[in-house]
Amino acid sequence: MSIEVEPRPQARGGAHRRRRGDHPFAVGAARRALDVAVASVLLVLAVPLLLLVALLVVLDDGRPVLYRQVRVGEDGVPFRLLKLRTMRTADPGSAGCEVTAEGDPRITRVGRLLRRGSLDELPQLWHVLRGQMTLVGPRPESLPLAERYPASCRAVLRARPGLTGPAQLRYRERSAVPPEGWGDVEEWYLSVMVPLRVQADLDYLQSPTLRATVHHMWVTALFTVGLVDVQAPAAGSASSPVGASAADVPLLGGGPVQPTAEA
Repeated sequence: MSIEVEPRPQARGGAHRRRRGDHPFAVGAARRALDVAVASVLLVLAVPLLLLVALLVVLDDGRPVLYRQVRVGEDGVPFRLLKLRTMRTADPGSAGCEVTAEGDPRITRVGRLLRRGSLDELPQLWHVLRGQMTLVGPRPESLPLAERYPASCRAVLRARPGLTGPAQLRYRERSAVPPEGWGDVEEWYLSVMVPLRVQADLDYLQSPTLRATVHHMWVTALFTVGLVDVQAPAAGSASSPVGASAADVPLLGGGPVQPTAEA
């Protein structure tokens, strides 16, 4: 059963953007071909790394190696997402916070290393190959959080979720830490972070060119190996609230990709 999503977002200028058929965020043939090609190659290359990481996960915190959770897919249709397990196994019947912030005590030692470079998300290449996800798009949100999305942000739930994306690069665990005096992490995430994340994703989704797609993949690769960090600072930190973004990182052979809308 799918969750309720907005039927169509409104583009800047008051006009609705239409893509193939009636879907505002349909993944075109070129992006799909890129998804299949890149996911196939990376899955083959990642097999030795996945085996090594699986061994480290078992040695650090036992089994299971994989973490499965129902997430919101394209058009709000749920699917079961696979990740390498980075957090301690919860006791039966217990429910933890749906939002993982920096310093979360549930994260294991190996899990902290994996999350730093997003290596825990390598199994999601299988979802990209199957067409449940795409290389660049919004974060595949958990059902409990998606059901609580503000009405103004629900349109993004129609898009096919991505392995990476502008919001996933910009607003990570460091940004999910609420300022002092704001004790409810989930409420902070839904009321403050979700609108910021959705706007960043919509800026890409309203013009998902191959150049923009490759750019976000390039920034993700640089982030994974530790060469760039475009994360927003933690709330209330002394750092600039604006800082760098993925659009500031130069693309191979050219300048930075300019956002499709005003900041």
